[in-house]
Amino acid sequence: MIQLGANTVLFGDHDLRTAMECIKRSGYDAAEISALAGMANHLPLDDWRSVAGEVRALVEELELPITAMEVGTNAEDRLMLAYEAGAELGIPVVNVGPGRPADDPAGLQGLIDHLNAMAAKAEQFGVTLCIKAHVNTVLDSTPTTLAVMEGVSSPAFGIDMDPSHIHRKGEVPREALAQVVSRVRHVHIRDCVGPGPSPGTPEQQACGRGEIDLMGYCRVLVDAGWEGPVNLEIIGAKEYELVPQAIIAAESYGYLNACMKAVGGR
Repeated sequence: MIQLGANTVLFGDHDLRTAMECIKRSGYDAAEISALAGMANHLPLDDWRSVAGEVRALVEELELPITAMEVGTNAEDRLMLAYEAGAELGIPVVNVGPGRPADDPAGLQGLIDHLNAMAAKAEQFGVTLCIKAHVNTVLDSTPTTLAVMEGVSSPAFGIDMDPSHIHRKGEVPREALAQVVSRVRHVHIRDCVGPGPSPGTPEQQACGRGEIDLMGYCRVLVDAGWEGPVNLEIIGAKEYELVPQAIIAAESYGYLNACMKAVGGR
């Protein structure tokens, strides 16, 4: 069965307990913890040991495993802290973005070289480093994703496939997923309205409200025999009240759960 989770970034300034309780009550099997200092710092990497006990207690109390953390940056100093936290807390996946603009002088090869070094360090901690294509960066499409897949061979490296970024690049997400699913180790999922540059308001990112064929996307995962974590990632809702945040989480769970059931994933 494919696990459905939600990223705590949806719950912005609310504390970790509130975020985890809402995710659990919305029906999710798991959670992704946000270590994004400017958006939702539920896992403060500079002082992660201070919250380790709380994280473990919430996971046990709510029976809500944490299947990934989102770090955003792929800077080595931040990743080393993330790897330490992941190994200690049993969080298997560390998600990052490319962090390099499309006109970066080092180009895509510079990113590949860096990922090789960072994946080697992830191996030592027993965690998996995942990266996703992101609009307006050197890694922004299926062709560039395939290049990264070819260039980084470590078993501790994988692709985090987010259909909204691929959609905004003008590709069809389900078709793009089929090309890279062999190296996908994590899925960030949300819907999207229009070509961007943003994925839309938090409400428009709720699964089922946008333009992406998420049913077809889920079918590709199931047909490939994929069993990794799928985590809802809604951005921009940091200053929302708790009720609209919880509505987005619950609505998205209902839609994704129905899609997965329809294609045999749950």
